[in-house]
Amino acid sequence: MSAQKKKAFQIEEFKHRVVVDPKYAEKTWKILEHAIHEIYNHNASGLSFEELYRNAYNMVLHKFGEKLYSGLVTTMTSHLKEISNSIEAAQGGLFLDELNRKWAEHNKALQMIRDILMYMDRTFIPNTHKTPVHELGLNLWRDVVIHFHAIQSRLQAILLENVRRERSGEVIDRGLMRSITKMLMDLGPSVYQDDFEKHFLEVSADFYRLESQEFIESCDCGEYLKKAERRLNEEIERVSHYLDTRSEVKITNVVETEMIESHMHRLVQMENSGLINMIVDEKFEDLGRMYCLFRQVSNGLVLIRDVMTSFIRDTGKQLLTDPERLKDPVDFVQHLLDLKDKYDKIITSAFRNDKTFQNALNSSFEYFINLNSRSPEFISLFVDDKLRKGLRGVTEEDVELVLDKVMMLFRYLQEKDVFEKYYKQHLAKRLLSGKSVSDDAERSLIVKLKTECGYQFTSKLEGMFTDMKTSQDTMQGFHASHGSDIGDGPMLSVQVLTTGSWPTQPITTCNLPAEILGICEKFRNYYLGTHTGRRLSWQTNMGTADLKATFGKGQKHELNVSTYQMCVLMLFNDADRLSYKEIEQVTEIPTSDLKRCLQSLACVKGKNVLRKEPMSKDIADTDTFLFNDKYTSKFFKVKIGTVAAQRESEPENQETRQRVEEDRKPQIEAAIVRIMKARRVLDHNNIVAEVTKQLQSRFLPNPVVIKKRIESLIEREFLERDKGDRKLYRYLA
Repeated sequence: MSAQKKKAFQIEEFKHRVVVDPKYAEKTWKILEHAIHEIYNHNASGLSFEELYRNAYNMVLHKFGEKLYSGLVTTMTSHLKEISNSIEAAQGGLFLDELNRKWAEHNKALQMIRDILMYMDRTFIPNTHKTPVHELGLNLWRDVVIHFHAIQSRLQAILLENVRRERSGEVIDRGLMRSITKMLMDLGPSVYQDDFEKHFLEVSADFYRLESQEFIESCDCGEYLKKAERRLNEEIERVSHYLDTRSEVKITNVVETEMIESHMHRLVQMENSGLINMIVDEKFEDLGRMYCLFRQVSNGLVLIRDVMTSFIRDTGKQLLTDPERLKDPVDFVQHLLDLKDKYDKIITSAFRNDKTFQNALNSSFEYFINLNSRSPEFISLFVDDKLRKGLRGVTEEDVELVLDKVMMLFRYLQEKDVFEKYYKQHLAKRLLSGKSVSDDAERSLIVKLKTECGYQFTSKLEGMFTDMKTSQDTMQGFHASHGSDIGDGPMLSVQVLTTGSWPTQPITTCNLPAEILGICEKFRNYYLGTHTGRRLSWQTNMGTADLKATFGKGQKHELNVSTYQMCVLMLFNDADRLSYKEIEQVTEIPTSDLKRCLQSLACVKGKNVLRKEPMSKDIADTDTFLFNDKYTSKFFKVKIGTVAAQRESEPENQETRQRVEEDRKPQIEAAIVRIMKARRVLDHNNIVAEVTKQLQSRFLPNPVVIKKRIESLIEREFLERDKGDRKLYRYLA
């Protein structure tokens, strides 16, 4: 088969030109113009929209789009001028109604016109970069109606007047206001802002400026804040009902600036009702309101925080300088805790647990607690009181709560090593006298201290508990092997204490009664026989004894006394009357201890098993003591405590301080060596900074002391000064 030839096709020009009626455009436009008039005159029901659409379509198709567009502009402008005159003629309150009605009609007409001219909207307008029909209608309404000078100024005035009336408590037509402001927003953001919002904000600023001035002169702080909060909420509600949502931030800023920021210093410091009074009177609701309002303005919370911090520090200073408060350390610490609880509650409930306020509170407490050098001792005395009697019968949860509060105060201390010194002394007394409320509570606090400060801080405290347990086992062994030897003699219970773990006590001389010496010697022989390389020394100042005493008429009592008191009382088995000097000579008890001992035996009402001549509160070297056979008590067991101050005397405090300072020296030196070993070469200022950083968890080392320890290390050839720079130190391996 032969291949078929391909035929080429060619499109020829249309040979017959379509002849358009020269008056076609004019005639068609007239039809469309008439339709637009009818739409605006509410006679659209008789129109054929299909036919009108086709006419508009043909005009665009035959290149008469420009005529159609310009005719539309002219016709709409003409109608809008008539509408503008109609709105202007509306009287009084009818003005907004008329404007709203005409706006609704214009929108409806615009929708119909846009439907008729849809083809022009889709083709001619994008090609010629003209404004689309709907947008054109809005722009013409803006320019011809809204920006008509008589309408523009009147509309603005009425809208602002309605807002003023509503602020004064009158009821206005919010629905109508919403329609009008929405119209302004539909005409473009700039129309709403320029024709209404800008003036609304200016008028509002003036209104609240005047009102806040009236309120500040006539209200107290709490009442003023309530009014400000109410006004703020009213403006937020107003925005939600008939203003643009973007106006909310702007109008609330105006209210906050005029009512809060302009008066915040005066409000905070207002006499009898400002921030300080709210804190003192615990007005949580008012404080919460102040916090919420002030957080919205620049530096508002900074002002509250600074005033509160200053007040807390001043209150703390007053507490520390009040001699009445300082008389009772337990009451002093309890007052501190109550104060902390109060501010914690304010920060939690009123200040939304704001961390910056919590930090300010912590720094304030740390500041004034460390103003009193005796704070570590007082906190330890508070713990001692609680663990001796204050926590008896309290639930485990409440015990933990008290211990956590103690730890919170402990964290504020800069001299934690001083606290450790006192705590160790008090713990030793509790353990040795068996006066601790709960071993679990004691151990719980030690665990908390260990978590806070590390093993080194609590290792010796844990050693004390170990000694107590070991001593129980030792006594069981002693009684098992010597029980038959003791017979009816005195019963002995010994706690063997490791020297390094317990507070260092001076070895005091005291001549024990012969009855006691015998059994003590038996225990010594037993202990040293079972443990090699150890040495025992009796701490008679730390022991207790139970004595059976018979008074006049055969009345018997069991007296719980200290070892010193036992030594004194047993002298009266062989004598009815002894002078102070005789007692001192026989017992060899140190003078200060002996006087306190005799004071508690002869001068305390209800515990006076001895009589003193002459009778007075204090013990003199010339006093004479007699056995009080007329002593009576309703209790069989009578505890006679030693008269002693709860807190240390000033000399004792100085002595403790000196011991602490001595203990610090090796710690400072160890820190210097650690730092220099790692850095090899370092200047003086950096050594001081590094040492302070390393030791601040236990105490704040004094730069002068650090300098002395460096000098000591140089003398012992751990360090040397650089030959070229005297402030530079080198580590010597």
